[in-house]
Amino acid sequence: MGLLTVLRDVKEKEKEMRILILGLDNAGKTTTIKRIKGEDVDKISPTVGFTITSFDFLSFKLNIWDVGGQRTIRSYWRNYYEKTDGIIWVVDCSDRRRIESCQKEFFELLAAEKLEGASLLVLANKQDIAGAMTPKEVVKHLKLDDVKRRHWRVQKASAMTGFGLKEGFDWLVDDISKRIFIYD
Repeated sequence: MGLLTVLRDVKEKEKEMRILILGLDNAGKTTTIKRIKGEDVDKISPTVGFTITSFDFLSFKLNIWDVGGQRTIRSYWRNYYEKTDGIIWVVDCSDRRRIESCQKEFFELLAAEKLEGASLLVLANKQDIAGAMTPKEVVKHLKLDDVKRRHWRVQKASAMTGFGLKEGFDWLVDDISKRIFIYD
């Protein structure tokens, strides 16, 4: 019995998923988590360091690691990569001037060996703001068509209104469960 089999069996019993939510500061990471949980999103403060939120979703326990996106914190992101099943990369689609910074950080994330195999949900956030980049523009800027060895999806969303979040989480949890959990 190999290590992967043992890990798969342990995860099967636990039905838990470790998800890392990342993106530049002010992209909407914390708002996304609060909205999907049905919590108030009127008062959100920037995440300094990280927070871990656990909740049940589609018969799984999600452990979401929300790591701050400020420039001074980004170099520490790699400390949170271990045992990650899924990644949510949040893009502030209303902030066109920082899309190059977003792209740079995204490429570094994808290059991380510890994240190989993790399912990737790109949230094209802030679609409720006029002039927001379309999901097609996000695919182009992040060069997602070149990502061949990872399951990924871009989801049009608004963390403030909740638009598109459930569909994105549904896809991510389903994709992870197909890779990790063995059903009877």
